[in-house]
Amino acid sequence: MLAGKGGGRELNSEQREGQKINCFECRHFFITHEPAHPYGCQTMGFKSREMPSAAVVSSTGEACLVFESKGRPRSR
Repeated sequence: MLAGKGGGRELNSEQREGQKINCFECRHFFITHEPAHPYGCQTMGFKSREMPSAAVVSSTGEACLVFESKGRPRSR
């Protein structure tokens, strides 16, 4: 939804303003399978108990700057 369904577009600062980033739609997001830190961001190099985008906002006060859409349509 945020970056559209086109081939891996990144969001600019205006698009990030006031929008919640969905890590499940980001190509850098991964599941760690570690109960204490189940979510991670490959680009930022960390694992967290909360979604990486929420961890970034809580620690920096700004939205994630590395979100990149997976660029593939959802299947239902």
